[in-house]
Amino acid sequence: MTGLPARFDTVIHRRKTRSVRVGDVWIGSDHPVVVQSMINEDTLDVEGASAGIRRLQEAGCEIVRLTVPSLAHAKAVAEIRRLVEKSGPPVPLVADVHHNGMKIALEVANHVDKVRINPGLFVFDKPDPNRTEFSPAESAAIAERISETFEPLVSLLKQQDKALRIGVNHGSLAERMLFNYGDTPLGMVESALEFIRICDRLDFHNIIISMKASRAPVMLAAYRLMAHRMDEEGFHYPLHLGVTEAGDGDYGRIKSTAGIATLLADGLGDTIRVSLTEAPEKEIPVCYGILQALGLRKTMVEYVACPSCGRTLFNLEEVLHKVRAATDHLTGLDIAVMGCIVNGPGEMADADYGYVGKTPGTISLYRGREEIGRVPEAEGVEALIALIKADGRWVEPQG
Repeated sequence: MTGLPARFDTVIHRRKTRSVRVGDVWIGSDHPVVVQSMINEDTLDVEGASAGIRRLQEAGCEIVRLTVPSLAHAKAVAEIRRLVEKSGPPVPLVADVHHNGMKIALEVANHVDKVRINPGLFVFDKPDPNRTEFSPAESAAIAERISETFEPLVSLLKQQDKALRIGVNHGSLAERMLFNYGDTPLGMVESALEFIRICDRLDFHNIIISMKASRAPVMLAAYRLMAHRMDEEGFHYPLHLGVTEAGDGDYGRIKSTAGIATLLADGLGDTIRVSLTEAPEKEIPVCYGILQALGLRKTMVEYVACPSCGRTLFNLEEVLHKVRAATDHLTGLDIAVMGCIVNGPGEMADADYGYVGKTPGTISLYRGREEIGRVPEAEGVEALIALIKADGRWVEPQG
């Protein structure tokens, strides 16, 4: 695409970030975008939480978060980690710490690979309904208290070579930030920067940033402003993307995709979580679907199929289902299922294999742009499998 502005390029150019290690997983622009989720079991239920972590790992989740609301929960994480390590491959764990969580964070940091703190709640005071302003002296005193509370955790994570997520939520900004900046993306960004600057002063850089909101437009504005401000100040930290509290069903998936995919397409984002009000394992296919659609990860078969029209020579929906059922355990392939010859070869030009209705009752099979042969429609799926096998690209399904 020589001579055209970068925005017309078909390749996503990711924002350059430093690499941050979480367990044995690396996050940053030099690495694939990482998929995360969070168990919904109570962390005090050690066996249930351990099983939930393993289910997510088996579904393809690469980093798992668990909530740690108390010191008792923090101590339970040590046993959870032991059970997880006993049951299978290692899983990087993240502890989610919220209200006045300094003691909790210091305990749980010993048992996890990353600690997530929420700047709006980490040093938390109940809002004063009678307050009309924050004086400079009050703001300075709060900033000093934040620094004193936060520094021990930063020092411990630095000493143990572990990671920190500074995770701002639109719905939980501190009262001081709301007074100074309003309930805005700017308030979210300033909240994160206050904590980032403390880390920078202590020469700690194993940091990942998130700016989540339950509305996609707010989330988009916050992440874009955060990336801009960080780059201005030389803070090239990775971004964790997500639309928080997205809901369930189709709309929850659409809402998450609208936010996450938009930023990824702009080159922003190094790790993602789709937050659904469903079993956590159901979030993982959505994450990989987003990444596959944007060409950022290749973890499944890419199916190209026309929407069907009056020219279609077979039941396209039924045939696509059969092709998918026979091949969806494969990885790294593009397979096109096209209903007629009018658009078929052209629309599927980039596919590895094509299955095209050419005449009634007959299927044409393609390898790339080359027609390999024609078979009766009833034998089409078997012939496609035979072609993939002949090319040495077939693997038998597991189980």
